[in-house]
Amino acid sequence: MPGGRVEEGEALGDALIREMREETGLSVEVNELLYVCDYFNKDVHVVHITFALTCVGGTLGDVATGLDTNVIKDVKFIPISELGSKGFSEKFQDIVAGGFPGKGSYMGLKSNIGL
Repeated sequence: MPGGRVEEGEALGDALIREMREETGLSVEVNELLYVCDYFNKDVHVVHITFALTCVGGTLGDVATGLDTNVIKDVKFIPISELGSKGFSEKFQDIVAGGFPGKGSYMGLKSNIGL
């Protein structure tokens, strides 16, 4: 999943659109907030904010060289039952299968949702 930093003075939605374009080459619209969770990485507090998106254009893999070191070149839908084989916990699979119950809410530590 694409990720990155919000630049100073940049709106969260704008940062998400920019990161998706930089890392995947796709243009997206930001839809509903699914969840917010966080964790601490050494002295840095990392906040994960996950939205549902709609792809509105662009070409997957069409990224500028040097923009990002984590270029995403492949995207595919997989059955919820296969999330475990991709490193996601059973707890997270249940959240996805349930349509993100409590969507739009703070879920606490990342471990609370099985990530």
